[in-house]
Amino acid sequence: MIVLALDTAGVDCAAAVYDSGRNTVLGEASDMIGKGHAEHLIGIVDRALDQAGMTLSQIDRLAVTIGPGSFTGIRVGVAAARGFALSLNVPVVGVTTLEVMAAAAREKTPGRAVLAAMDAKRDEIYLQSFAGDGSPLDAPRATSVAEAQAFAAGFDGEITGSATPLLKAGAGGDHANVFPISIVARLGAAAPAATGKPKPLYLRGPDAKPQAGYAIARRV
Repeated sequence: MIVLALDTAGVDCAAAVYDSGRNTVLGEASDMIGKGHAEHLIGIVDRALDQAGMTLSQIDRLAVTIGPGSFTGIRVGVAAARGFALSLNVPVVGVTTLEVMAAAAREKTPGRAVLAAMDAKRDEIYLQSFAGDGSPLDAPRATSVAEAQAFAAGFDGEITGSATPLLKAGAGGDHANVFPISIVARLGAAAPAATGKPKPLYLRGPDAKPQAGYAIARRV
């Protein structure tokens, strides 16, 4: 099975072409852009396909990160994946960023449970724990820093993600929420066939709120 994986949930804009039968990444491209995923994604996909020596018509499945992460970036990736899947008449699956982060951590410490923790700012942390085999131990959720610290204190395993310094005393090094796009591709290939379209995973409401008090009444 040939999988096209997309990630626009964070600062990276990335795509990979993966052959699950050979467990081989055929082509990949990634740029750390921060913003502007909509303008860059198609070019990133073209680079990954060119490196693989393939065309979109050869793709058997789409995989995309669905969040948590950037509200705008997530929407771009999910919409693009659903559009590609519709035009190619192939399935599309969603993979959470917390799941991908945990999988990346397990590559360094195989068999260990992992707590994926993203600093969501405003005294909140996005949190989910996984067993050593990658199966989720709980649901992804947004918690206060204090609640996350209490949970982490009793967690027997590795902690990964940008919230690590908030949860683990003396944590040094780089804890950015970044991961290889190849992991998204492998998880997407292993995921059960989708029964519906992937949707963005938002663990809290958007920062921008409609200003209802300034709405202009419609005339009929």
